[in-house]
Amino acid sequence: MIKFNKPSIVGNEIEFIKDAAASGHLSGNGKYTKLCQQFFEKKYGFSKTLLTTSCTDALEMAAILIDIQEGDEVIMPSFTFVSTANAFVLRGAKLIFIDSEEKTPNIDHDKLEEAITNNTKAIVVVHYAGFSCDMEKIVEIVKKHNLFLIEDAAQAIDNYCIDNESNRRPLGSFGDLATFSFHETKNINCGEGGLLVINNEKFVNRAEIIWEKGTNRLSFFRGEVDKYGWVDVGSSFLPSELNAAFLFAQLQKIEVIQSKRLLLIKRYFDNFSKFGIKQISLMYENTYSTSNAHMFYIICENLGVRTRLIEFLKKNGVLSVFHYIPLHSSPFYFEIQGSDVLVNAQKFSDRLLRLPLYYDLSDNEVDYIVEKINYFYKNEL
Repeated sequence: MIKFNKPSIVGNEIEFIKDAAASGHLSGNGKYTKLCQQFFEKKYGFSKTLLTTSCTDALEMAAILIDIQEGDEVIMPSFTFVSTANAFVLRGAKLIFIDSEEKTPNIDHDKLEEAITNNTKAIVVVHYAGFSCDMEKIVEIVKKHNLFLIEDAAQAIDNYCIDNESNRRPLGSFGDLATFSFHETKNINCGEGGLLVINNEKFVNRAEIIWEKGTNRLSFFRGEVDKYGWVDVGSSFLPSELNAAFLFAQLQKIEVIQSKRLLLIKRYFDNFSKFGIKQISLMYENTYSTSNAHMFYIICENLGVRTRLIEFLKKNGVLSVFHYIPLHSSPFYFEIQGSDVLVNAQKFSDRLLRLPLYYDLSDNEVDYIVEKINYFYKNEL
């Protein structure tokens, strides 16, 4: 069976875990936590980063930092994972869901301004499949209306937005705050893990406090106060040093991992181009984003065909998966606010199919997957 995903060991993961264990410091904010944070700050120019136990926790920290209150409105795409929404619902926010673009699952920036009211506090964008939203236009809207901008960059590690002058800027550097995921399904992983990026300096000190369970413990360790105590809300957002050690080993091999994944993406495109299957659409790569090869997906004609294709591939030894049910149509949201009609989000929910993509996937396996999809459309419909 060709798995949909397989977390891989590509470098010194085991050695670094042994080193962390031998150090006697297994709780958070030790040697490997600091090394991971320094990696992101140096490579991508992020001013301040904090490693977290998950991207979900990083999003919850973001909601606390922008001081979400009961009744505040937060605008976000409907086609996203539930964590994007939960972080703000937990603080009492009212969610305003926006449809996807016609060609990509990313938020339709042309529909943002009409959704802004006097109660709007933030816009959350999600870089689906790692591809950048149109950040130039979104930043312009956010500044015009004096809103907070949060990037859910869970899938977007090592990817860049391209402006009109062909300049590249890393995703995660546009928002007041940004979040990344190191879940086992991501390009770079440690099983479970996340990162909060703080681009707005006014949040730095409070972020450290929230990260350390609401205490000024880090200030104490730096010698800035003579004792530490409970000074704000917070939680235990720090990951174990074992997770951080595994993650740092992966980060050291990021170029190797990314190069292999990009070659696999190219092979998918080349294979589909060779067969020319007219009934499907291939993953769309927009002009204002590079690719970080987070996933490869196709768009089927309708829900029924996609369901049959998934079963056909499974019978032939290939696991493929669909993705999100739009949050605006979820039972939880419907009971609170009722449901809107978001055509594109529903289209991607019904028709998008994710194919296997991971570091250990072979060229022959990619060839086999596409050959089976071609066979399905020629002989099974």
